[in-house]
Amino acid sequence: MQGRPAKLTPSQLELLSAHIIQSAKSSDGGRLTGEDIGNYIFIQFSVRYHSDHIYKLLKKLGFSWITSRSRHPKQSRECQETFKKLPIGNDPSHPRAPTS
Repeated sequence: MQGRPAKLTPSQLELLSAHIIQSAKSSDGGRLTGEDIGNYIFIQFSVRYHSDHIYKLLKKLGFSWITSRSRHPKQSRECQETFKKLPIGNDPSHPRAPTS
């Protein structure tokens, strides 16, 4: 093996992967930032990583940094459906939509 030795052991990397997966399944929306992951690594393992390296580490662990729009914990499907049924919305094709 060439280069500097890894800062995290294989078992620590497994714990990090488990934390990321668990956070993604969380009912709070599951969105983690690179900063969140860096803080977790420092708190759990007392190791600091530069933010650029966190993304390289995630790639090495098999994670991709593609995010979807997270779900707000207080969102209501019922309110969304009601809003869609309003007679005048932002739909310019609606017969009663305001014109410029």
